[in-house]
Amino acid sequence: MLKGLVITPPVLGRISIGKIVEKNGKRLPEKDDQFTITSQVQSRDGWLLHPLNDELRQGKEDKLRSIPVRLLFNEPELNFRADYTLFDRHSGRPLCVGNGETCKRMTQDGMQSLPCPSPDACLLAKGGACKPYGRLNVVISNDDTLGSFVFRTTGFNSIRTLAARLQYFQTVSGNRLACLPLELRLRGKSTRQSHGTPIFYADITVRSGMSLEEALLAGKELDEIRLAAGYLQSALDAAAQKGFSNGTFEDNEEDGGAVIEEFFTVTDSGSNPEPLGTSKQSTPSKPLAKKLEALASISSKTD
Repeated sequence: MLKGLVITPPVLGRISIGKIVEKNGKRLPEKDDQFTITSQVQSRDGWLLHPLNDELRQGKEDKLRSIPVRLLFNEPELNFRADYTLFDRHSGRPLCVGNGETCKRMTQDGMQSLPCPSPDACLLAKGGACKPYGRLNVVISNDDTLGSFVFRTTGFNSIRTLAARLQYFQTVSGNRLACLPLELRLRGKSTRQSHGTPIFYADITVRSGMSLEEALLAGKELDEIRLAAGYLQSALDAAAQKGFSNGTFEDNEEDGGAVIEEFFTVTDSGSNPEPLGTSKQSTPSKPLAKKLEALASISSKTD
């Protein structure tokens, strides 16, 4: 296994709440009230739709707001990873990833472990550069039970709801999370910040038409079938944990373009428009380096 390379679950496609539209010659993200399932192939007009996108829309009045899914792992944190992430807005590479207590940050001196004060209190997070960032891997089709579709989000509502649901389902199922028949569902809510306009976020529930008890019985039955067939779920979880721990940052420059296009707009630069890095360099730019050094100095004085 190549050291320094995070080994993530194989991805067959993407799930998003929104789309990319062209305005005044610029490609910008636009929120939507439904899911869209795309392949990993992008053309000049955007991401090509996955065949499952049309298949799952049948009988749903053209609005895809629920997707039947299973999970790959029993451990919630393996299915759904969420961090505070500071992105280079040019390449989309992560420069700093933290959990609110500690972070790993790319500096001119290499990778460093530093305190993470969370975006609200971090000097580098001004202008929306650092966002809560979650990645959920789900299995949609039975054709490839180890291949997944990835849902990326920077929304607090989706992150908080998904994290809670996975923990709860793991607990009540007796650690059979990977065997439960579940559903990725779109929900809407209005907040004071949205001025009464609905905002949409992702949730995970038991499969439509099933009660929790029925889903638990189905999960127990599938677990017994897998055990009889020699399917080692605990070994799969261990392999996934080893893969995630093999490197520092889960996302790389190949994913960067999609991250920037989906979650950042021209207004995200705010009062701090200078680049946080450059795709032509393997080290952060001078403005960022100075900020990193200043923050590291402050952190060392307060430790």
